[in-house]
Amino acid sequence: MTQPPPQPPNDPQQPPQVPLGKNPEPQDAPAAPAAPPTPPAGGFGAPTPPPAGGFGAPTPPPPQGGPGYGYPQAPQGAPQTPPPPAAPPQGGAPGYGYPAQPQQPQPPTPAYGQQQYGQQPYGQPQPGQQQYGYPQPSTTPMAPVNGGGNGGGKSVSPIVWIVTAAVVVIALIVGGGIMYAGSSDDGKSDTTAGGEKGGEGTTGKGGGGGGFGGAGEEKVPGNTSAQIAFQLPAPKVAKDNVDSVMGSWLTDKTYAKSGVNEIVGYDPATGKEQWTLPLSGQTCGFTPTVTKDALAAVVAEDAKRPKDGMHKTCSQVTLFNVNTGEKVWTTSIGSGEQAVPFEELSFVGDTLAAGGGLRGGAAFDVKTGKPLWKPQQGSCEDVGYAGGAQLVAVRKCGDFDNEKYEVQLLDPKSGQPKWSYKLAAGVDNAKILSTDPVVIGVGAGDNSAGTVSDIFSMDANGKLITKIAIDDEKYDFDCEVGKIDGCKKIVVGNGRVYLATQQHDAGGDIGQTNEIVSYDLKTGKTTADRADGGEYEIFPMRMDGGNILAFKRGPYDKGSEVVTIEPKAMKQTTLLVAPNTEPVKNAISAMVPGSSSSELLYSNGRLYFGKGLISKPYSADEKQYTALGFVANG
Repeated sequence: MTQPPPQPPNDPQQPPQVPLGKNPEPQDAPAAPAAPPTPPAGGFGAPTPPPAGGFGAPTPPPPQGGPGYGYPQAPQGAPQTPPPPAAPPQGGAPGYGYPAQPQQPQPPTPAYGQQQYGQQPYGQPQPGQQQYGYPQPSTTPMAPVNGGGNGGGKSVSPIVWIVTAAVVVIALIVGGGIMYAGSSDDGKSDTTAGGEKGGEGTTGKGGGGGGFGGAGEEKVPGNTSAQIAFQLPAPKVAKDNVDSVMGSWLTDKTYAKSGVNEIVGYDPATGKEQWTLPLSGQTCGFTPTVTKDALAAVVAEDAKRPKDGMHKTCSQVTLFNVNTGEKVWTTSIGSGEQAVPFEELSFVGDTLAAGGGLRGGAAFDVKTGKPLWKPQQGSCEDVGYAGGAQLVAVRKCGDFDNEKYEVQLLDPKSGQPKWSYKLAAGVDNAKILSTDPVVIGVGAGDNSAGTVSDIFSMDANGKLITKIAIDDEKYDFDCEVGKIDGCKKIVVGNGRVYLATQQHDAGGDIGQTNEIVSYDLKTGKTTADRADGGEYEIFPMRMDGGNILAFKRGPYDKGSEVVTIEPKAMKQTTLLVAPNTEPVKNAISAMVPGSSSSELLYSNGRLYFGKGLISKPYSADEKQYTALGFVANG
C-alpha cells in the first residue's frame, strides 16, 4: 500500500483567480507597469516567488570588464599546457558512476575511440573542457547582447570581441584543448531524440530529415496573441486531504484531464465537457503521450478513498480513447492484497510498460490488455520504464540499502534485455532522459532522489560514449522522486542535451535572466548553443523535430510565451503569447510550470497547464483550478 504524500502547509494567501470564460484585455493595450504583487509564503498551488527586486527590476551592473553569466571565460595569464592524462587505476575503485571492472593490465596508449573512461577523479573536466558547463567560445566575433558582458548594456567594440576570441582560440590550441561546434558540416551524424507531440518529455524519437532532426511540426499562428480558453474548477477536497488528479492528454479533438475518480474530456477550444470516464479510484500515474490512434493509459487506485484520505493500491491499469472517452480495457496483475502497484506508464509500439511500484515492473499488449511479462521473483526487479522510440528499463538488485542499479534496453515484446549497463555502487537514482539515443541521468547520496549529477550518453550497443558532470546549482531542472521518466526542463535532441541555467543577474535594466545551453552527447563538452531568456525565465519543454520547444515565463509587464528555437542559430520564434494581466499571471504561477508535478502541453497554437494534486482551499471564497487553457487568436 502506498503512503499518502506530505500535506502542503496552510497558506492564508492566494492570488486572485481569472474569472472563468472572461477574456483578457487586448494585447495592443498594455497596462501601465506596476510592481509585481507580493507572492504568498508557499504552500501547494501558490505562485513561485519572483526573484529579489521583482521581475524586470533593474539591478546594479557587474564590475566593468567581467563577462556575463554563460559567456566564454577569458583566459587568465599565459596559456598553460595541460597535465598528461591520469594513469590507469591499479586495482583501485573505478570512477563514480562507472561499472566496476576486474584488475587487469592497461594498454599504455589506447586507440582512438577506446579511451578508458573514469581515469580522472570524479567530476573533473577532461583536458580542454570547461568546468562549469558554459558554452565554448567561437572563433566568429560575437554580437553584443544587451545587459551582457560589459555589465551596462552598452555595445562592445567588435575589435575587442575579435581579439578576445583570438586569444581564447590560441589558449585552447596551445593547451591541447579542442573546440566543438557540436555538429558536422552536413549534420548527417547527428542523432535525434525528442518528446512526443503535445507534452513535455524526452523519450520519443524526434522528427525525421537530415541535419538537426528535420523541421518542426509546430507552425506560427496568424495571430500569436492568446486568450483564455477555459479554467477547470478543482473538485471539493476533504479537510487535511490531498487528492490526486494527475494525468492530462491532448489531441486535435480533445483535451482530457483527470478528476477525482474519473477522467473528463473537453473541447480544447472552449472547455465544453464532451465525455466522462469513471475510474475505480484516484489516479497514480499516466502515459505522458498519446498513440497515433488517440489511445492513452492511466493507473488508478483499486477503490475510492475513505473520508480520512487513506490511499488504496495503485493497481488498475486502464487504456482509453482520448477522443471518445471509450474504455478499451482495464486490467491488473493480481488482486486484493496481492495486487501489484504501479505508478509509471510508457508506450513503445504495441506495448504498454508499467513500473514505479514496489514489486517490480510488468507490460501489457496494447490491443488486448494481456500481460506480456510480470514482476520477477528474486533479488532483482525492474524499477521503471521509459518508452517512445525504444523501451529502456532501470533495474536494481540486492538487499535494501545495498542495492546496485543497471540500465537495460529491452525487447518490448518479451522484456528480454538487448544490452545491460551496470552502474557503480553508490548510485541510488537513475533517470532515463532519452531512449533513442539512450541518455541516462544518475545521482548518488542522501539528496539524490530528485536530481541528476551526471549524464551518461550511450551508443547503440550499450557502451558508454561519454559522461557529463552536471552542477545542479548552475542548472535548473526538476526530476520527480520515485519515477525514472520524470525529469522536466532537460530535453535531448540533435545529438545534444539541452538544459536551462539557473536565473542570475543580467545587469543593466533586465534584472534576472537565464539561458538554454547544451552539451554534445559525443564529446561531453559544452557547445556554442545559447538561447537567451532576456527579461523572461526560459526552459525547454520538448523537441519538435529538430527544433526546441520552450516556455518563457513573463516578467511583471509581459505575458508568458511559447517559442520554437531553430537549433543551428538558436533563433527564437514566438508561437503563443499569454495575456498580460495580473490575474492570468497569478493563475499561471499557481500551476507551477516546469515543476516535476506540473503538466504542460502545447500543440497547434494551444497551451494547457495542469495540476497533479489538489487540496482544500484556505478560505471559503478562494477558487482553485486543475487546468488552465489558452488558444492563439490566429
